[in-house]
Amino acid sequence: MNSVAPQAVDRRTAELSANLDALLARIDAACAAAGRDPGSVRLLPVTKFFPASDVEILYRIGRREFGESREQEATGKVVELAGLRDIQWHMIGRLQRNKARHVARWAHTVHSVDSERLATALDAAATAALDAGERTEPVRILLQVSLDNDPDRGGVSPENIGPLADRVAAAPGLRLAGLMAIPPLGAESDSSFARLATLHTLLLADHPDAKELSAGMSGDLESAIEHGSTVVRVGTALMGARPITSA
Repeated sequence: MNSVAPQAVDRRTAELSANLDALLARIDAACAAAGRDPGSVRLLPVTKFFPASDVEILYRIGRREFGESREQEATGKVVELAGLRDIQWHMIGRLQRNKARHVARWAHTVHSVDSERLATALDAAATAALDAGERTEPVRILLQVSLDNDPDRGGVSPENIGPLADRVAAAPGLRLAGLMAIPPLGAESDSSFARLATLHTLLLADHPDAKELSAGMSGDLESAIEHGSTVVRVGTALMGARPITSA
């Protein structure tokens, strides 16, 4: 953060710290309302569009996992922050197969696998990265589920979850970790997350280690937690308004 004025760093640290405290309180309250252990739900800060200096501040106040959605932006931050130990980067956005080689070098978890072709590309890239010593363990994979069958929004259809899960589970460079979904535009979140929870239960019958359920964002995390989310992906409520330069 050498290029950021100390006063600006102090202001941003105070802002992020206050937002984080409020957000963690929301998560704890939602867990209590759902009769769940607060430790059963993790916060994934979504730092896309925000500078690496914000990630560094969040790291200094205790966060270790960060979500990004654009490969080029994420790769730049990974390089810039390579000195931070134990950091875990999550790819949460839609991923093109031709970006798999780059993402497989740094992604701890990919939340957006929705086709066997993408799984195959990631498996090949992750295996190559493992062989080259660029990573030490397989890439954790969440299958993105489509709850509205809209191809423009990504996601595997519910009836194809099983075959895709089997493909990922059999891949040496990958580890099937669970499911992710985003409620359809304009849909009621409770019904969407209830459906996702049912699909997750079906997946667990065949893949009992796929326990992760990535669901819930700034506006609907309480509903997601009620329906079993284990990780909420939060940007705005933590980071504030998106910078104008993100266009």
